[in-house]
Amino acid sequence: MFMVENYMYIIGSLLLIIFILVSVAFLTLLERKVLGYIQIRKGPNKVSIMGIPQPFCDAIKLFTKEQIYPLLSNYVSYYFSPIFSLFLSLLVWMCMPIFMNLFSFNLGLLFFLCCTSLTVYTVMIAGWSSNSNYALLGSLRAVAQTISYEVSLALILLSFIFLILGFNFLLFIKFQFYFWFLFIMFPFSLVWFSICLAETNRTPFDFAEGESELVSGFNVEYSSGGFALIFLAEYASILFMSMLFCMMFLGGDTFNFIFYIKLMLISFLFIWVRGTLPRFRYDKLMNLAWKSFLPFSLNFLMFFIGSKIFLMNYI
Repeated sequence: MFMVENYMYIIGSLLLIIFILVSVAFLTLLERKVLGYIQIRKGPNKVSIMGIPQPFCDAIKLFTKEQIYPLLSNYVSYYFSPIFSLFLSLLVWMCMPIFMNLFSFNLGLLFFLCCTSLTVYTVMIAGWSSNSNYALLGSLRAVAQTISYEVSLALILLSFIFLILGFNFLLFIKFQFYFWFLFIMFPFSLVWFSICLAETNRTPFDFAEGESELVSGFNVEYSSGGFALIFLAEYASILFMSMLFCMMFLGGDTFNFIFYIKLMLISFLFIWVRGTLPRFRYDKLMNLAWKSFLPFSLNFLMFFIGSKIFLMNYI
């Protein structure tokens, strides 16, 4: 019986990873199509019917290209940082509260925070080990940006922990049975969405990949498989952040088909923002993190702590 349960864990995890990777493939296609229509042009439409197999063609092209690496790079860390980046992006999905593979555990929020904190190191090592000034500058920007926004992210999560009195994602489903948290925390949700954009290095916070001044940022020296793995890790993070947004603000019922439609709409918002907004100036980015989001999240945290103490003492 014990062996059967172990096999079920492994099979469930593999299925989840396969479905995430397929979702990432079609998210890239959706992005290219949407950006095409935003810029009044066609997206990918040549391969087969409406360009649907295009992501798989791109994957085959990238993984069959020759792997090159800079002669003066630190080869071991240069080679393994994209692999570790994708591993972390897929590992964080294990705290998703679904009963299929029984990985939903009581400290899911802490597990998520640990995994997102580790992603900083992969970007930093990728930029440093390339031994390129552009890559190093891109990675330093990404680290500074991620650390700045992770403070507000942790405080917002702490507010939710006080609200639902636990670290388990399943509590979000329980507490939003009658109404969504979006209705009582609308400003909170906008701040969380902005932090998600900054955490995933997306427009308007894509300083790590500032093409106009840093060629391509921390991944400038990567080609073929290494570039594809970094790309996959970024889009897997976007999907996870969209899932987390739905979990925290939009009902969070993963057993409902509507949940996945909401997840797709939030992913679409990531793309819409990319097609609409220009890149921030770096000093404005830091001001936003430390002078706007940090006081906002601290005030909300004090409000939640105060309201919980009031309710426990007087009701």
